[in-house]
Amino acid sequence: METSTADMVIAARTAWEQASALIVTYSFSLVGALIVLTIGYILSNVLQRSTYAALGRFRGFDETLRKFFSRIVRYAVLIIVGVTVLAQFGVQTASIIAALGAVGLAIGLALQGTLQNIAAGIMLLVLRPFRVGEFINAGSVMGTVQEIGLFATELKTFDGLFIMAPNSELWNSPVTNYSRNPVRMQEIAIGIGYGDDIALALRTYAEIAAADERILADPPVNCFVSALGDNAVVVAIRYWTKSPDWFQTKLDFTRRAKLAFDEKGISIPFPQRDLHIIRADGAAAGKAGAEPKLLLD
Repeated sequence: METSTADMVIAARTAWEQASALIVTYSFSLVGALIVLTIGYILSNVLQRSTYAALGRFRGFDETLRKFFSRIVRYAVLIIVGVTVLAQFGVQTASIIAALGAVGLAIGLALQGTLQNIAAGIMLLVLRPFRVGEFINAGSVMGTVQEIGLFATELKTFDGLFIMAPNSELWNSPVTNYSRNPVRMQEIAIGIGYGDDIALALRTYAEIAAADERILADPPVNCFVSALGDNAVVVAIRYWTKSPDWFQTKLDFTRRAKLAFDEKGISIPFPQRDLHIIRADGAAAGKAGAEPKLLLD
């Protein structure tokens, strides 16, 4: 009995000594981990703000990208700090890094479409094929850009409809930007009768263009005959305007051209078809029983 009691005392003393040693050892590790966590947390915030401020010095750098890259820097620092803290406690960090890589690969495969949209969003924000407020046509999407996000782009159509287009679709389609260039060319063609005065029609075009302040003098206005149609001589005008004035100028010019042509007696003919009546062979015109043949031109 006395021997077993002595053995228990010795075992308890040994366990206490080992526990004390572990407490002392891990106390230093815990203190070191807390210090590393504190410094790492402060450093991540400082680097996030510094990255955000540094990217802001680049002219035209998008606000969304500034926030995105600054957060990436912060999370990268926090991950490094976490791995360092685990190493303080003797954890094999190589296996943790391998596990993180496997998890990242699995997430990447599961979110392949989403990551594709993010990559496309970054490229759209960096290369700037369009900006907020510009009117674009990309594939099946057409409208005024309202917001460019990392996942999708919001647009507003002519008739006020809302469109949210995935960035990957916009990035993989040719983009026509109707608002990017400051000036645009417009061509308006109107058919007049073959008996009308072509020179008068062209002068009328030039007078209307000269009276409209939105039509630019440079490049110069060009008035010409563009085609000889079946029913009309097509006279056309090419002029340049500022991009915001392009559509309304076209509407106003077309209306003024119609009124001016009416005032000057220049006709805008309707589609016509000549009808020729040819009598049957040997039958006199107007003879009873003759069977006419119709020939259409």
